[in-house]
Amino acid sequence: MKFKKIFSLGTAVMLSASMLVGCGSKSSNGSSDDVIKVGMVADTGGINDESFNQSAWEGLQQAQKDFNIEIKVIESKQASEYISNIESLVDEDMDLVIGVGNTMKDDIETQAKNYPEQQFAIIDETYDKIPENVTPILFKENEATFLAGVIAGKTTNTNKIGFIGGMENSVISRFEYGFKYGVKTANKDANVNVQYAGTFSDAAKGKSIANQMYGNDIDIILSAAGGTGLGAIESAKENNKYAIGVDKDQSNLAPKNVLTSALKKVNIGVYDTVKELVNGKLKGGQEKIYGLKEDGVGIPESTKKLVPADVLDFVNEMKEKVKNGEISVPSTKEEYESTL
Repeated sequence: MKFKKIFSLGTAVMLSASMLVGCGSKSSNGSSDDVIKVGMVADTGGINDESFNQSAWEGLQQAQKDFNIEIKVIESKQASEYISNIESLVDEDMDLVIGVGNTMKDDIETQAKNYPEQQFAIIDETYDKIPENVTPILFKENEATFLAGVIAGKTTNTNKIGFIGGMENSVISRFEYGFKYGVKTANKDANVNVQYAGTFSDAAKGKSIANQMYGNDIDIILSAAGGTGLGAIESAKENNKYAIGVDKDQSNLAPKNVLTSALKKVNIGVYDTVKELVNGKLKGGQEKIYGLKEDGVGIPESTKKLVPADVLDFVNEMKEKVKNGEISVPSTKEEYESTL
């Protein structure tokens, strides 16, 4: 067994060299004579959420195929399990432990302090002072939803558009305000009605909110709500309206109703991080940030099935302006309101 944890119980714990013989020591970059092992803790949405967690898991599975590593995922049933699930993977001698979601921020930080020789990564969160053994993986979701908002603004027939958020936090704010800015860029007369479900894992609640929105003449809804958003897509099918997916291309869920998806390529962020680990180049304490310029967010090819070519041409024009810095997409309420 590899001893990684620092105990501060008033007693110094000393390990003699003989105690470490045969333990298969590994460098901070994960290099070893043994097979590299990577573990992932999924949040309560689970790896079949057709969204954020599933994308992360698919990235890790691809890394397993390409780099011949061992992988494991633990799905959390509730937030209180995060810290024990993280520790369980550390105890299994993982070279890298990935926490999926900003709700694990405090637990990853705690375990990074407890296990200073263990490499961690966290998706969708960072720290004022990033621990040297933690790699934050971040995305410019606002740039993806900006493009989706442009499409919604050009497509709506009622000038009434909806946004369903899972829970209010900085990540979902980026989804919201990028979307609003895209809608306004394309259509000054359109308005976005915003509601938060208070959960990422209640499809029934998402469907209920969407039914209400569609009943009030809203004809397009983007849901940044994980599993909750699946209910909104189901509502779009039943009401013959449009939905906009997030994280993954969700057009397969309702090919005639999912207008586009605001892609957040968590799979790429996970894959790239594992690749750096395998190549001995992973350095903690540094953020990895993915936007349109890095091809870490965007819209899928399937968009052309329902969106006219002239609208896509305008979307591509806006995309290039974001990439070259001509357009700065707001990510907060304050930034958005300053554009009005």
